[in-house]
Amino acid sequence: MDDLAEAARTGRRGAAADGGEQARSGRRSVAADGGEQPRSGRRSAVAGGDEQADVFGAFGESGASRSSGDAGWSGEPAESAAGSGSRKRRRTPRSDWQFPVLTEWGLRPEQQRLIVIIATVIGVVAGATGLVATVGSLGDYAPEREANAAVLGPDAALPMAYQGWSSPKLFASLADRAKDSKELTEKEVFGQSELAVSKKLTLKLAAKRLDADCSAALWGTTLLEKVSDAGCLQAARGLYVSSDGRYVGQYTLLNLKDGQSAGELVESLKTLYRGGWARPLTSSKAAFPAGGYSEGGGYALGHYVGLVWLGKTDGLDPTAKDDFVSVTLALRGAEKSVYRRVVAITGPAS
Repeated sequence: MDDLAEAARTGRRGAAADGGEQARSGRRSVAADGGEQPRSGRRSAVAGGDEQADVFGAFGESGASRSSGDAGWSGEPAESAAGSGSRKRRRTPRSDWQFPVLTEWGLRPEQQRLIVIIATVIGVVAGATGLVATVGSLGDYAPEREANAAVLGPDAALPMAYQGWSSPKLFASLADRAKDSKELTEKEVFGQSELAVSKKLTLKLAAKRLDADCSAALWGTTLLEKVSDAGCLQAARGLYVSSDGRYVGQYTLLNLKDGQSAGELVESLKTLYRGGWARPLTSSKAAFPAGGYSEGGGYALGHYVGLVWLGKTDGLDPTAKDDFVSVTLALRGAEKSVYRRVVAITGPAS
């Protein structure tokens, strides 16, 4: 019995000793494992985060979509990324009214906007003022009708319309006055007292005049300068009235130095005719009504220029019953003298 009791005591002490040692050993092991495990866990988490970032970068949105459905991809890094995105402040969009120079001067966007608006208004006003000044300077031109009112009278008659025609090839032989040096005569140009318009209508010569000084037959500073430069030697004028008393017309023939001068004069009258034209002859039988409607035409004929002027004796505008074309052709009957000169140089047509 004593032996059994001693054995029992010895067994308990061994067990206690073994238990104590085991407990101490267990605590050391747990402590060691516990210390190693956090350090290893942290390294693992960092490595796992880097690998996860690489995978997201490689797969883009598809990787992100996969992370939401896979437990291995839905760990702490994803939640951290979502949290950081929600905490990130949005940048205020830059105003359209920020200019680098004005910003450097310390001006706020609303101040810059006000400056731009003011500058724009000033620019528009300045541009409009400049435009008005330019138009005003261009508008200095005025037809010489007013400048010559003292000479022709306050209600001088002038063509309301004008057309010009260059010289036909038929008059090429008359391009140089040196080959046609014989001067015009009054009888040569206005030898016919009547010009036929139709079977029932004629134009009767009411007055005629031949001037060696072209300025006596024309008016207008610019026009007189041009005919002077063109070497105008003679100006023949004839005033006609229709047999029914409805029409009045005048034909003027200018003798210039060459065909080029004649063509240039006819062309310039397209804009000059309101500031320079033929002086009307006076007659008790017919006259152009002051301020009435009339038409003008210019014809280059070699080194000659023919000016046709036609209107109605009542000064009214022509109607459908008025055949200005036929009357104009009749007035040009005075050009027969020029045709005869062509024949004199070239000979009769074969």
